[in-house]
Amino acid sequence: MSIPELPASDPVPAPRRLPPLLRRAWYGLNQSFRQRIAHLGITPDQYSILRWLKEGDPRGLTQSELTELMASDPNTITSTVSRMEAAGLVSRHPHETDRRARRVRIEKRGEVAYGEAKGEAERLQTEVLEALPARRREGFLEDLARVAAACGESSQRGGRRSD
Repeated sequence: MSIPELPASDPVPAPRRLPPLLRRAWYGLNQSFRQRIAHLGITPDQYSILRWLKEGDPRGLTQSELTELMASDPNTITSTVSRMEAAGLVSRHPHETDRRARRVRIEKRGEVAYGEAKGEAERLQTEVLEALPARRREGFLEDLARVAAACGESSQRGGRRSD
């Protein structure tokens, strides 16, 4: 997906702003991935949770850990995990040391859905990154990780500068 060009009659190009660019990139990526995995009966967020569970602690991850990894809020994660549990993708188990926490574990059905969706995710990433010259792709991902970290730090500070 390319960013539309400004009409030739527009003498002053619009300034590039980080929030709309990130929003537009995320939205386009999310919608494309949603379409590619719809037949699996999972959403992009559910895929991300399955990925974190597959790549994380074999004992499972707590909902608090998933909330942090997903850069989401607890209510959204609880709701998503509940739907996933009802679909047989994950299960929740008591935490071995924290009576208030529950570990979320991926189930066989979740592993199958994850495995099928992973190929789609990899193909989509390859397609999207082809918009950049090959020599810039890894640097772009590193820069994007820095931007994401800076956004997270700003959020934790409540938007205040840390001079």
